[in-house]
Amino acid sequence: MSKPPPSSSESQRAALAREPVREVPAWMRGIYAGLCLYFFLAALNVLGSGLGTFGQASDFLSQLFAYGENPFIALLAGVLVTMIVQSSSFTSALIVTLVASGEMTLGTAVFAIMGANIGTAVTGVIVALANVRIKRNFKRSFTAALMHDFFNILTVLVVFPLELISGLFHEAGRGMFSRFAAWLTELIGLEEVARPNSPIKVITQPIVDLFNMVGGWLTPTPAAQGLLVAGLGMLLMFTALIFMVQNLRGALLRHMDGLFRTYFFRSDARAYGVGLVSTVLVQSSTITSSLMVPLAGAGVVRLRRVLPFMMGANLGTTVTSVLAATANPVAAAMTVALFHVIFNLTGTAIWWPLRYIPLKVATWYGKLAARQTRYAFVFLIGVFLVIPLLGIGAVELFTSLR
Repeated sequence: MSKPPPSSSESQRAALAREPVREVPAWMRGIYAGLCLYFFLAALNVLGSGLGTFGQASDFLSQLFAYGENPFIALLAGVLVTMIVQSSSFTSALIVTLVASGEMTLGTAVFAIMGANIGTAVTGVIVALANVRIKRNFKRSFTAALMHDFFNILTVLVVFPLELISGLFHEAGRGMFSRFAAWLTELIGLEEVARPNSPIKVITQPIVDLFNMVGGWLTPTPAAQGLLVAGLGMLLMFTALIFMVQNLRGALLRHMDGLFRTYFFRSDARAYGVGLVSTVLVQSSTITSSLMVPLAGAGVVRLRRVLPFMMGANLGTTVTSVLAATANPVAAAMTVALFHVIFNLTGTAIWWPLRYIPLKVATWYGKLAARQTRYAFVFLIGVFLVIPLLGIGAVELFTSLR
């Protein structure tokens, strides 16, 4: 029995299926990627501006450091404050101000700087959550963000006890790392220079000003304005990331993949150099490390190259701190900045030959979070909020009972 001839509609569908799918030109995808990148960078600065406004309008942040004589509270407060304001630069400036005014000793301020190093890594975790709907991308992006976190956490676990124990044998309570930083401050005679302007902040300033203006119209107080602007910044960041990832999964990924794998991230040393140089150029490790998260999630950058990049970015942000500190006539500013440099160099010296350790830990927890998303939120809320708050409360309770 012969088959009936196909209908006209079926013939049209078959003809359409045989036609090649027209691909969007690479130059259009490049423009589209550039716009997504611009709004992503603008969103990060909008978020930082809003939280910075909230931090400046609230006495809560200063009160956290009011008990800074205790190294444990200084460390945990550094994590909490930087998590709130999304800027280690803001936290460092606040610490330097407290040191200059005599409200915090230099020997204790370095512990707060360690906490700020951990707290600044929260942005990458938040960025990774934008991929939570796509399991494979989320696993890679969250793992990339965790590498930044675990590098800083593991470095603190090594440097903190060494600084604390060695400080017990010094009359001013300064440990071995802070004493070395103070010695370098006396040794280096740098002329005062103006604080450099970040090119990223300059080109995204119109968007930041627009959001601040809208926040000022809609809210009655500076603190409320800061929170609203931060919320709008986070919404813009997630939106830009979603469109950026969709674009990266297309033809642009095929063009970028070869360039990144064969040139920028061909080796660990080159990835470290890219992280260092790019962070010095944009003067924000938050921007460079957060930008690496979606690139790793889309598969543009191999996960094994992400950790060296994050190490380089951590060191790159300290260059800006040193330049900025030379504009402050207080010697403590330079000492704190140089301690930040020493901290990251020490971390690199320890974990570069042992980088498989943070890599394995981040990969393990990234797989766990990809299987059950609640573990991602447990890490985010637990490490950056619950542990600092509980730790501060426990230390205060223990101190009051003594």
